[in-house]
Amino acid sequence: MPADILIYHNPRCSKSRKALEILREHGCEPTIIEYLKEPLSVEKLRSLGLPPREILREDEDEYAALQLGDPAKTDDELFAAIAQHPILLQRPLVVSGKRAFVARPPEKVNELLG
Repeated sequence: MPADILIYHNPRCSKSRKALEILREHGCEPTIIEYLKEPLSVEKLRSLGLPPREILREDEDEYAALQLGDPAKTDDELFAAIAQHPILLQRPLVVSGKRAFVARPPEKVNELLG
């Protein structure tokens, strides 16, 4: 089991809570970052190595208001929108080493646990 797991967490999200619960049931206590309180910078979002559309929540009001569904929006624009409006970040986002992924469904964290 990896020792250095980080979870970008929203305690109000049932899927985020479930992913954290699964990790803890397997004896893993990840570093927890409540991204709504500590938003990720554009640089940090880029460093995850995931395409911005993969980590973008499409069902938030901000998504429509900012017209983020427009295919002409660049990665720079999408990352900037997520950094400025952290509610747009898909959750839970789990990072282990150089690997980052959206744990949806939450059971996806089992891939880290071997």
